[in-house]
Amino acid sequence: MAFIFSERNKFGTWRRLWLFIGQAEKSLGLPITDEQIKEMEANLDNKDFKMAAEEEKRLRHDVMAHVYTFAHCCPKAAAIIHLGATSCYDGDNTDLIVLRDGLNLLLPQLARVISRLADFAEKYADLPTLGFTHYQPAQLTTVGKRCCLWIQDLCMDLQNLERARDNLRFRGVKGTTGTQASFLQLFEGDHSKVEELDRLVTEKAGFKRSYMVTGQTYSRKVDIDILSVLASLGASVHKICTDIRLLANLKEIEEPFEKDQIGSSAMPYKRNPMRSERCCSLARHLMTLIMDPLQTASVQWFERTLDDSANRRVCLAEAFLTADIILSTLQNISEGLVVYPKVIDRRIRQELPFMATENIIMAMVKAGGNRQDCHEKIRVLSQQAAAVVKQEGGDNDFIARVRADPYFSPIHKQLDSLLDPSSFTGRAPQQVAKFLKEEVRPALIPYKSKMGGKIELTL
Repeated sequence: MAFIFSERNKFGTWRRLWLFIGQAEKSLGLPITDEQIKEMEANLDNKDFKMAAEEEKRLRHDVMAHVYTFAHCCPKAAAIIHLGATSCYDGDNTDLIVLRDGLNLLLPQLARVISRLADFAEKYADLPTLGFTHYQPAQLTTVGKRCCLWIQDLCMDLQNLERARDNLRFRGVKGTTGTQASFLQLFEGDHSKVEELDRLVTEKAGFKRSYMVTGQTYSRKVDIDILSVLASLGASVHKICTDIRLLANLKEIEEPFEKDQIGSSAMPYKRNPMRSERCCSLARHLMTLIMDPLQTASVQWFERTLDDSANRRVCLAEAFLTADIILSTLQNISEGLVVYPKVIDRRIRQELPFMATENIIMAMVKAGGNRQDCHEKIRVLSQQAAAVVKQEGGDNDFIARVRADPYFSPIHKQLDSLLDPSSFTGRAPQQVAKFLKEEVRPALIPYKSKMGGKIELTL
């Protein structure tokens, strides 16, 4: 990702774009020779960055500095380099290539994360765990089902990234204000050749379509679309890693923690979830970057204004670089999640007795009891048990109280089955299996060859 957004890649892409337009103009009849084209091809990587920097300092114009630098090593082709083009032919088309390549790099990374989490969800599809709403104990779910909530968000992000990439078009050859006037003049008023030039260059750059209308630049709403998708990915990752951090506090699930890793310089016992915290920190930054293209698009005067340039060079690169490291870190987390079933079971046992009250009432009614009488008995016993937990710090002894009360003797033998955690998870295991089979695994098929091995973080 660093290379995609590097100066070397940018200036190299400019040179390829000059070659593309030269080749296309030649094929359409302009007086450009094979020798000129071959000279450009031979010098694509012959970059004198020092000369380019000196030229830019003199000219105060980055594109022209590189035109002169390229012309210096292509003296025969100098006259036709950048012929008919404007600076945005180089800059905007390069940006679109970079955005496309950046998305193509992020997509398999995201697919790998989804794949790792899918394996985790499948492994723990049946393991009951306490559910939470409002971060208060709620009905049971399973560890795998909860993970599927994370996966579903990431699958939405995968679809959005694919859509954003597939919707990208090329700016193509549109001229200084998007009217293609310079190219119409080059081809002596032949509109069909101007259209064919646009099509040929677009094809050479690897795009299927170009934007039919532009100003000097492609619409900055394109940047909004791309960064919106990345910001949404940031929100998904923040939610996932926040859940992991909360679970780490409960000691139910932890991110990888290496043998010699230190959690705190002052508290040797600590196992801080620093990877998840890093993801949350960077995700917040990624989410805030959407404000840049929103404001830039809103203040593009007429055909363009240059106050977008410096801003875009920062925010676009930062968004992709941030998304890149977030996904690398999340992959590392997802490949090393540690589950503590006994801790999970203990927490279930603390809360399940109260959740089982409805089942107990139903069992008593089936055994001939009165629903209202049973409800009152349970209300009294549950309040007593709650007092032990809250006021004395003791364990939940509600079931022990039920066992000791002769009123409930008709169902004493059923209590163990009534308290089986798996009977409280509904269709969670079946939902996991169906979701992974029908939605997740098929979405990952295009990336199957790019799943790769485990990733280790370099600090």
